[in-house]
Amino acid sequence: MDLEKPQAGHRKVPEGPESRAHGREPEGCLVVAIRLPVRIVALVVVLPVRMVWDALVVVGRMLRDTVLRPFGKALAWLGKVLFVRPLGALWRWVLVPVGRGLGRLVEWLVVVPAVWLYRRVLTPVGHGIAWLARGLRAALAWVHQRLLTPVGHGLRWLMRRLVVVPAVWVYRWVLAPAGRAVAWTVYWAGRVLFVLPVLALWRWVLVPAGRVLAVVGREVRTALGHAWRVAGHLSLAVGRFLGALFRWIFVEPVRWVYRSVLTPVGHVVRDAVLRPLTQAARAVGRSGRQALTAARESLRQARYDVRRALFGAPRERAAVDRREPAARGARTLGRSTTALTKD
Repeated sequence: MDLEKPQAGHRKVPEGPESRAHGREPEGCLVVAIRLPVRIVALVVVLPVRMVWDALVVVGRMLRDTVLRPFGKALAWLGKVLFVRPLGALWRWVLVPVGRGLGRLVEWLVVVPAVWLYRRVLTPVGHGIAWLARGLRAALAWVHQRLLTPVGHGLRWLMRRLVVVPAVWVYRWVLAPAGRAVAWTVYWAGRVLFVLPVLALWRWVLVPAGRVLAVVGREVRTALGHAWRVAGHLSLAVGRFLGALFRWIFVEPVRWVYRSVLTPVGHVVRDAVLRPLTQAARAVGRSGRQALTAARESLRQARYDVRRALFGAPRERAAVDRREPAARGARTLGRSTTALTKD
């Protein structure tokens, strides 16, 4: 907190947006002196890389759309036809029935005998072993309670009086003071010989050098980012220029030739040559069909005449009474009777 009020003619310079965004102090002259050459060098280095990258991206997309995707679809269809469908049929019609038969065979040859052996043999034997184990456990519990526990209590009291109490006294009054003295000596020796020189080296050498390297690294990273974006814009502009140049040199002349030369010539050829040829071909086809139809009718009539001359005229079929009501006897809207119920 500033305890003094600012004078009327002096105002504090506001920090830049970049400094406020990153939460650091305004940059010094060293950062400004490093930034411009680093960004120029980064732009010169990154621009060819970005242009090559954009060209590779365009080529890769074209290859993906025109070659790799159709090839992948063809491979997927081929794999489905050659592998998936045969394997599915093999699994469904061969392996599944065989597996079911093997499972049923294993069930009758292994599972059923094993279940019978477990129920009829192993279970009674296990019950007998469990009964023996309970008896042995009761015997061991009696031995532990009546014999081992009193002996253990006596040995514990004897070890406490002969070993533990003297060892505690030696640790408390001999080893602990000696260890504290040795630790204090080692601590101060290590502090004077190692810690203080390392701390001085860290504070007065490594920290300033690290700050300078951090500034340089940050500026290099920022410069590379700016150079990559600027190179992207330049690469886009070059690509658009090359596209426009290709369009004006190749596409537009080809389009003009197609519209101004080939299209009128095609119309003339269509109207003067192709359309009359098409009409003539249609007329020839129509005449041929008519001639073929007339020949077919003549052949049919000749065959009929030959059959009539050899076998005679066919007999006419007798008329069949289908019991259809006449017009006078049919049912009308004004009557309630029909031809079948009428007297």
